[in-house]
Amino acid sequence: MTAAALAGCGQSAKSRTPDVSQLPLVQGATVVTQVRECDKGANAFCAIELVVADRRYKTSDDLLLSEHHQLLSHGWSGAGGDTGNERAADSPGHKLRLTYATATGDLQGVELGQIKRPGKIWIALSHTLFDQVPALSMMLEVGNS
Repeated sequence: MTAAALAGCGQSAKSRTPDVSQLPLVQGATVVTQVRECDKGANAFCAIELVVADRRYKTSDDLLLSEHHQLLSHGWSGAGGDTGNERAADSPGHKLRLTYATATGDLQGVELGQIKRPGKIWIALSHTLFDQVPALSMMLEVGNS
């Protein structure tokens, strides 16, 4: 399914693909994996799904709270996520939208059929849980500006 979605990314989708470097991650957090997912519809766009981990935190909830504060300190505004386990934030000017959750919260959403994630993402999330590494699942999209 990922290959079919990526095949749909044309020129217009490239201009509507966010750049992970624009995401203010907490200092020391690392991107474990990332996947570009595209919608080839009339308003083609691509999103970047990623798993972020940071062993300096005791729990994924602590990492989530720090990331939330990091976003707010960079002018992002808090918003509701798609599920009860998710948070969301909009960048200044609403150019980008980030949806994020703890690894456990995201995997629960996948298991309950509330959300879908590429295999590479849910496998990476599972590994962070088994390895007891605090981690977040994130999806970065172009905003409504």
